Amino acid sequence: MISSMAMHTQNLQADQRASLLINQPDVSGDPLGAARLTLVGVASTTPAAEVSELYLSRFETARHWQDFSDFAYYRLEVAGAYFIGGFGVMGWIPAEEYATAAPDPLAAAAPGIIQHMNTDHSDALRRIAGHHVGEAPNEVAMTAIDRLGFHVRLRTGDRIQGLRIAFPREVKDVTEVRSVFIEMIKAWS
Repeated sequence: MISSMAMHTQNLQADQRASLLINQPDVSGDPLGAARLTLVGVASTTPAAEVSELYLSRFETARHWQDFSDFAYYRLEVAGAYFIGGFGVMGWIPAEEYATAAPDPLAAAAPGIIQHMNTDHSDALRRIAGHHVGEAPNEVAMTAIDRLGFHVRLRTGDRIQGLRIAFPREVKDVTEVRSVFIEMIKAWS
């Protein structure tokens, strides 16, 4: 829901190609280490009847603006998606895969898991990451997590690197995440 007075709307009216950046809340202290996704495609106006209830259910304060004549709803038809999972972890996602993907079951819990692991279990993260890189890093911070594994940012001496660590099996909820982390620690201690 954007205003025709906004410069970005005027730009869309001149050229409908657009991108939308979606980023994970930064809980690691380093926004460049956080996961983010850029959607690219064509943006066009969408009838309010199709999207207003969904939009307003998430952005209640926008209800005050919906009756202003200069506001309209826009929809981005995604042509591609570019994912960055932190340092050194990136790649294109085909539009077809993005369109058919289900939300990750950990999406809502991920910020809390990341903060908990970084605050309360940094030693465990160091042991797990050390097993994967062959040496104990000085610092490890989890930057993203999903049902298949997680991303960490490691510092060993002056070297900083990103690493994706796969879970031994797919997890479906927070309880399984906890169990898998305990299994990983026991296996590599």
